[in-house]
This record gives sequence, structure tokens and C-alpha cells, in this order.
Amino acid sequence: MSQISDFQRGRIRSVLEASPLMPVITIEHLAEAVPLCQALFDGGIGVMEITLRTEHGLKAIERVREAIPEAWVGAGTVTCVSQYREAVAAGAQFIVTPGVTDELLKFALTAEVPLLPGISTASELMLGYGLGYREFKFFPAEVAGGTSALKAFGGPFPDVTFCPTGGIRRNTAKDYLSLRNVQTVGGSWLTPADAIANKDWAAIVDIARDSLSEIS
Repeated sequence: MSQISDFQRGRIRSVLEASPLMPVITIEHLAEAVPLCQALFDGGIGVMEITLRTEHGLKAIERVREAIPEAWVGAGTVTCVSQYREAVAAGAQFIVTPGVTDELLKFALTAEVPLLPGISTASELMLGYGLGYREFKFFPAEVAGGTSALKAFGGPFPDVTFCPTGGIRRNTAKDYLSLRNVQTVGGSWLTPADAIANKDWAAIVDIARDSLSEIS
């Protein structure tokens, strides 16, 4: 059976190690993509997951990659192989899925851009584990059991590392990051809708900087 390569695992580990916080970004207006991500970067966050939840996701990835080449820019909410290919073509440096399918897991084994597969149960985790995956997104974290679930996963899967996302707030991120098997935390609190609507990029810088300070 084919297994994920050391190169692919090394790439996804590099993404997770680059920042303890990974903003989950949904772009409603394309013109906001670069200033928003620049504000996050200026606030100290060098990893960004731009979701494909809107029509602007792929183009936003292209623009942010060009504008902020020092940042890690990934595609989130990827649900099928065709989206995976489109995200890679747009310049995504990593792919994040909300769940797993056998097709996605196997496609990523030989893809040029690594996958962070989303799981919420031990059964889903085992699908990826059998193919050599050891880094996973845990989603939706709060609904799926939060820190208690991640502690429980640590027993049978001591060599697995997680990026929990979904329902995590600024005041709970540190609880997740205190766990041995959590490397980074994903969240949307870093990009509040009111600040984006008001184009208050300075507020985004402050939120990013203060959030990093609170977990250090």
C-alpha cells in the first residue's frame, strides 16, 4: 500500500510549526484579501488558511501568494480532488479538508502540495493513519469533544499531531495549545467581520499580536 512521503509530511509539519495560530479566512470581497492577510502577517501570523467557501477563494490565494511571498498560504474547505487541483494551480502551499474521503487521502499521497486532512472521529483518523498520515485537522473541535477528545486520542495515537479548528475562541486557544498533541490552533476570531467590514486593518494587526501574546 502506498504511504505518504517523508517530503510531504515534512512540508505539512513546517506549516504547523510556523505559527501556533492559523486564521481561517473566508473572503467575501476579493479586494479585502490582501490587506486582511497583510494585517495578519504584520501582527505576527505567517500561516493562513483561505477557505473555498466563497467564489473568491482561489483568486484570493493567488493574490495573497503574490503580495506576501513570505507567508504560508493554504486552501481550506477543500472537499474533492477537483478542488484540490484548482487550489494547487492557484498557488496554495497546503490543503486543508473538513473531512476525509479515500479518494482525497490517496490523491494527496503523490500531490505536489501536502494535505492536512480533517477528522472528528477515531475511525476517520485511522483511514489516514493507515496511509502514513500523522498530522490532522480536528474539526469541528468544540462540537466533537474539544480538549477532552484530543486527550483521549493521545492514548491510542501517541504519534499524531493535531490542528483543532471549529468553535475555538481567543480565550480557549491556550487550553488547546497546552495539550501535548496540539501544534497549532485554527480560528476565525482573528478575522472579525466588523473589523473587515470597516476595513480596520489596524484592529486586525492588534488582534493577531495580542492573541499571540496571550498564548505565549
